[in-house]
Formats: sequence, structure tokens, C-alpha cells
Amino acid sequence: MNAGTRIAVAGATGRLGRHIVDVLGERGYDVVRISRTDGVDVATGEGLAAALAGVDTVIDAAAYPSNEQEPATEFFVASARNLQELGAEAGVRQLVVVSIIGIDHFTAGFLAAKKVHEQQVVNGPLPVRILRAAQFHEFVEPLLSWIPQENGVKHVPNMRTQLVAARSVAEALVDLAAEDGAASGAIPEIAGPRVETLAGVATLVAARRGEAARVEGVTDPADPDGKAYESGGLLPGPQATLAGPTFEDWLDSEARQ
Repeated sequence: MNAGTRIAVAGATGRLGRHIVDVLGERGYDVVRISRTDGVDVATGEGLAAALAGVDTVIDAAAYPSNEQEPATEFFVASARNLQELGAEAGVRQLVVVSIIGIDHFTAGFLAAKKVHEQQVVNGPLPVRILRAAQFHEFVEPLLSWIPQENGVKHVPNMRTQLVAARSVAEALVDLAAEDGAASGAIPEIAGPRVETLAGVATLVAARRGEAARVEGVTDPADPDGKAYESGGLLPGPQATLAGPTFEDWLDSEARQ
């Protein structure tokens, strides 16, 4: 795929999508932004056919904005169908889709919905390349903001993860889009350089923000996926690409900006 090739980014204004747009622009590609902000909706199909005209590749980073399994599943099923059908009609050559490491281990919430997305997006005429990523560094601060403080403590799930910078994932997705030939059977993974606990990284964020609340990891006995979170269900396999920076180094760089 040559510089100047037209590539569309679904979810172009999101936490990951904006980095994909930046990387594509830096490498000389012609970028088409797909988002509701830009008047295009992958779930309803509004404006999508026009946006895909002349597009070679779609990088799909669109996401549902909550952890609710049913509406997230409906969103991903609809977006997969629309991108496949309307993309084929427009002459798109391939779809490149970001997914999540470990989703085979999970049965509820957003992760279960994303598993359905993987299953659905390959059911169409266009070839699909999937990249599974760890949770982003950028995921931690908004999560901490959503959690209420109770008696001076913020409780976060007991979770082990290998956090990765969204920029690193964006670069890997663009690299994947540029590959020639058919995708191999194995789904590649990308994660950060070391294993973290959610409580540990959330404590770093709270300290940087000057919060008085203490952060503690807890197990929710009602969560059917609690054991998977704690036992490393979100950790990458041995063949994963490990990309820096570490969460602490990334946090330092964000503070300097």
C-alpha cells in the first residue's frame, strides 16, 4: 500500500482513532474520518456509503461508550454488517479491526460484546485483519474519575493487565493495514512492556492528580469474569509484540505536555 492511498478510520475522534488519524497523516496517506462528529454513523449506516467512496482500507476503531453488553453487542453487529456490505459496494479492499487481548476468557459486558464483534466482522465479502490490544494507558484516568469515593477509598477491580499506549496501537494498526498478502490464521497481539495491576496504576494517577482518596483493588463476587480479571485473562500470549512506554513513563510525558 503506497503513500497517498485513501484509508478510512472508523471511530476517528475516539481515544484510539485520533492517534490512527495522526499516524496515517504523518505517513502520507489520504485519511477519511468516519465518526458521528463528521456526519457518519457506522451503526445506522448514515453517510457511510459516501464516506467509503474511493477508500482502499478501513481501520475500524469504533467503540460503544459503555460496558453494557446488550447495546454494545447491537452496535458491533450493526457496524460490522455495514462496513462489510457498504465497503464491498464501494470497492474497499480490506478491513483492519482492533480488538482486545483475552476476550475468549470473558462472558459479560463490553469484552463479551467485542468477542461477538470479532465473530461478526469476518462474515462478509471483505478480507479482515484483526489486532488484539491490551487496555490503553488512556483508559485509567477516566475509569478513576467514574468511580465514587467511599469513606476516603476508591475501589477498583482486581485486574492484571499489560497496559499499552494508544499511539503504539495506532502505529501497529497502520503497519498491519500496509501488509501485503492474506492474513495468517493467528491473531496478532500488542501490549505494553510490563504487567501492571489496575490498583497500582490508578494509585499513580490519583497521586499525580493530588487526590486524597486511597485506591484499593476489590473482587466483586457477582462478576462472572472476576477470576479471569485477577488470574491474568487480559495478559498477552508469548508471541505478542511488546511496545513502550511503560505506564509510569507515559504518565510523566503527559504531565510535561
